[in-house]
Amino acid sequence: MKKYYLLLLISVFLFSCKDYLEVTPTDRFTQDTYWNTKVQAEAALNGTYAAIYYNVYGANSIYLDALTPNTYQYNNDYNIISRGLHNAATSYFNETWNGSYKGIGRANNVLANIDKVNMDGPLKERYKAEAKYLRALYYIPLWNYFGGAPLITDATNYETQAGLPRNTADELLAQILKDLTEASTGTALPLTYSGVDKGRATRGAALALKARVLLYAKRWKEAAEAAKAVIDLKTYSLFPDYRGLFYLENEGNAEVIFDVQYKYPEFTHSLDISLDQQLGSAPLPDLVNTYYATDGKPISSSAVYNAAKPFENRDTRLQATVIIPGTQFKGATVTAIQYPSTGYGLKKYTIFKDNEKPVAAPTSGTSELNIILLRYADVLLTYAEARNEDTGPDQSVFDALNLIRARAKMPNIPATLNQVDLRAEIRHERRVELAGEGLYYNDIRRWRTADQLLNGNISNSAGARIDSRLFDANKDYLWPIPSIAIQNNPALKQNPNYNK
Repeated sequence: MKKYYLLLLISVFLFSCKDYLEVTPTDRFTQDTYWNTKVQAEAALNGTYAAIYYNVYGANSIYLDALTPNTYQYNNDYNIISRGLHNAATSYFNETWNGSYKGIGRANNVLANIDKVNMDGPLKERYKAEAKYLRALYYIPLWNYFGGAPLITDATNYETQAGLPRNTADELLAQILKDLTEASTGTALPLTYSGVDKGRATRGAALALKARVLLYAKRWKEAAEAAKAVIDLKTYSLFPDYRGLFYLENEGNAEVIFDVQYKYPEFTHSLDISLDQQLGSAPLPDLVNTYYATDGKPISSSAVYNAAKPFENRDTRLQATVIIPGTQFKGATVTAIQYPSTGYGLKKYTIFKDNEKPVAAPTSGTSELNIILLRYADVLLTYAEARNEDTGPDQSVFDALNLIRARAKMPNIPATLNQVDLRAEIRHERRVELAGEGLYYNDIRRWRTADQLLNGNISNSAGARIDSRLFDANKDYLWPIPSIAIQNNPALKQNPNYNK
């Protein structure tokens, strides 16, 4: 399916009606008349995948780092939220809520109607498993960010569903795990795809997403087991080159478990522009200073760190992620004023190479670089954290972490660390390995450290204040239910300390 699943859409128009007395419309499909052929079932499932672009996934997921100490965005809703100026009318919350239900509704329609279609049995079961995976994916923001929402698993029906009250977060979590368990059990989902099917949900993707959800839910033993199940598939491995992992030519490599598909010119994004030219998400000094020196120690205590040459002898992931003044990028030396917002640029998710000048300047809406939602390094980190929280340090935890450290040419984590100290190292490793991928926001929320990290001024590389952050622990660990959703459905109850 790689980069082609949006080419087949659900909206299909038929020839004009010849019989004006015909009761059944012939210029469009309805739920009663649509479900006839494999092609139609596939189109409906492809439309379910397409809803991923309307959610917090896709290119917009990168900007979630701007809600953390990692990066800064000077405009749009991300800046409003980071400054504590958001409310129930902030559009990003409404877009996420609506985008989630767009995907959920499409998945429900597939699951409710596909048995009407006369098609190959194993393929039908695969389509069902894919739809369950996608439904779980779309329910996660409603569980994770909003803390509960109406739980709908039947085909779309405005009459019965428009006025439903919110289900609890636990009820949504139960449905998410049920769908992912059913999708990953047995062989309905293959381990890999080939040809135009590349990019669809696999068994590994269902297990990896289940592991992430269980990690976020702090169900440590189960999270470790799900992550270990992905590892035991022996299907995935770390891509040797950390920077190359995000190059266009290396899409779908052995580390990628599930990614959002883009294809020029039909389905594109503008990260090349927003990250490099518009500074849509500019790295902050707090992130830059977090990367260890090459001896595996923080720069504040490393013997090999030289403050006069602060970017030498550092974790290789620093310059693979962040554009540093004085280094090479796009075939030229980066100047001190090239990235004025914070002094740094975000390199990850741009297509540019360090020593290659672009043939032509990119324009908005031309990037087709896939956005990785699940990759093997994240699974290893999930296993390490969940296992350490469940049982404390053991060799399997160090083995998982050291695989990631070895790729970055960093020394092994000391095997003498206790559970508390190892927890700190795991959290550090998650931050630097996944920086610029939008996951740190979820981490500091579930660790309940956001209110400690997101209050006060932020500064640029020269130490000058550029903005301030505000995070209210009494309300901001959940997003508000969108005011327009409550307006349309008064049965929805608002989250604490937000106005309707």
